[in-house]
Amino acid sequence: MYWIGVLAFLGLGFLAYIRLAPSTIERWHVQPSGRDETHANGVQRRVAIGQAGLHRFDLIAEADPRTQRLAGSVEQGMVTYITRSRMVGFPDYTTVMQAGEELLIHARSRFGRRDFGANVERITRWLEALTAY
Repeated sequence: MYWIGVLAFLGLGFLAYIRLAPSTIERWHVQPSGRDETHANGVQRRVAIGQAGLHRFDLIAEADPRTQRLAGSVEQGMVTYITRSRMVGFPDYTTVMQAGEELLIHARSRFGRRDFGANVERITRWLEALTAY
């Protein structure tokens, strides 16, 4: 019974760390590379969308559940968002930058080597909403 208590305490500590660990702006608010590729724990996209693309993208991202702005602004030309998973609250970071007529997007997980497609699914959904806008 003692070990069950210890394991439960450690599990709760791990969940608290995931929820409460600070997000260092210098680490996550970095310029996307502009590549168009999918990784095991994230995705990068380069999308031709026009001069107002970042403004429209910002409206879509801010309206998404569990997503909030971490750093930057539309006026600065680059924004980083943090989106947390529903159950555990795993953080994913999405940085979007306006580069002329294109948006450079980089979405990635903070913890683990795989995100099981969460970032690809979210970015695909946001881009579909952006092109339908």
